[in-house]
Amino acid sequence: MAGSKVTTQQAKSSGWSVLTGFIAVIVGILAIINTVDPSRFYVMQPSELHQSVLTALETAQASQTSAPGNFTILISTLIDQLVKDHPQASFATDFQDKREWVFNNAGGAMGSMFIIHASITEYLIIFGSAVGTEGHTGRHTADDYFHILTGQQTAYEAGELTKRVYNPGDVNLMERGVIRQYALAPETWALEYARGWIPPMLPFGFADSLSSTLDIPTMYHTVRITGREMIRNLLRGKI
Repeated sequence: MAGSKVTTQQAKSSGWSVLTGFIAVIVGILAIINTVDPSRFYVMQPSELHQSVLTALETAQASQTSAPGNFTILISTLIDQLVKDHPQASFATDFQDKREWVFNNAGGAMGSMFIIHASITEYLIIFGSAVGTEGHTGRHTADDYFHILTGQQTAYEAGELTKRVYNPGDVNLMERGVIRQYALAPETWALEYARGWIPPMLPFGFADSLSSTLDIPTMYHTVRITGREMIRNLLRGKI
């Protein structure tokens, strides 16, 4: 009996050692990757994206169409401009296909997203929530530009006693390594652009699905769509 307990304890100890070693290897690989400058692989520029957002907002406003038609015009104008400006990259354009939208639970926040572009060094998505949400931004290996399209985002960093407010046309820049608590008002949608090493960001996006929601079908579709877009861009030579 005593020998059985010792064997069980040894097995648990061995299991923890393997897990610790695996985590250490992953952290080491990510640390090495993070020392390599990915900027030579970028095809999009934050200033150009911001101008595209402002143009799309003006077009939608000029249409004098109420929601959701207004939002459809906004996204359609924005994606058409992206495809025109960046022929070297692959973009998903069928945002009106509900099968291309997926929920995302990360850092305690929940929203839905449409993946416009995903490659090893850049991603571009429409992200937001019809009912509102709040949570932790995560600490990432990429700079994140959150262009507000509709609604309002508020955020703050630890030590700040007042909130930062972002309205349509504003950009919330999250430089890599920075963390904040953020909140989205109901019917807030944004164009989110990240540039840097994207794969290390993915575990944050899946952690809540594995530890809380256990929504495996949604995680599967997220992996499927992300992988599909990354492969399409790799085939174009876009890293």
